[in-house]
Amino acid sequence: MMEKESMCDQNKLRDIEYNYKTIEENISAAAIKSGRSREDITFLAATKTVEPVYINHAISLGLKYIGENRVQELLSKYESYDLENASLHFIGHLQSNKVRQIINKVDLIQSVDSVKLSNEISRQSKLNNTDCDVLIEVNIGGEESKSGIQPEQLTELLYEISELDNVHVKGLMSIPPICDSKTEIRKYFLQMHKLFVDIKSKKIDNVDMKFLSMGMSSDYEEAILEGANMVRLGSALFGPRIYV
Repeated sequence: MMEKESMCDQNKLRDIEYNYKTIEENISAAAIKSGRSREDITFLAATKTVEPVYINHAISLGLKYIGENRVQELLSKYESYDLENASLHFIGHLQSNKVRQIINKVDLIQSVDSVKLSNEISRQSKLNNTDCDVLIEVNIGGEESKSGIQPEQLTELLYEISELDNVHVKGLMSIPPICDSKTEIRKYFLQMHKLFVDIKSKKIDNVDMKFLSMGMSSDYEEAILEGANMVRLGSALFGPRIYV
């Protein structure tokens, strides 16, 4: 890895080190404010557009979870990830016809929002003799431009998925609307936490409310204060995204 690092931007490597330390401090402080500890919060790096050398540098600092948004990008980078020391998640919108391409490559799919997609995950898991952990994506703001199940349809979807073979629900994920204030966005995070607690209390077979994945670079501290135990950060760690 050192040889590869010598070919990349050394300033960016140093920025990642500084950002990683800052994020860790902020997560710890927010966790304590919420009555929990740093160990209760999972820090996942959203790695869309980020070159593997920088992803692996973050992993060398202690990062344990990475997440890709696009199937094609995940496949193109897959052999370069340091997956001996990190867990790979899929965090973007997933089309049913792309499930077979990642079913044996990711540890968790965070963006399940329909019975159709769930059925295909079950089918491909069986074909590949594996199990797949998933989070259910909730469209907490009811935005037409975003994927995710509507909150009022969540319980029905969970009961249907709970009957499927080789698929295990491990929690909820959400991307709230863009808000003008921290107070406003915390209301959406609070609604998600209430859903999370409500589902947990139902004790549905094959549904384990382990993760509440919400909060990104601009609002992860607020998300933690409202109950998130997984945050997905991209630009806060790697800097502004560069789109080609």
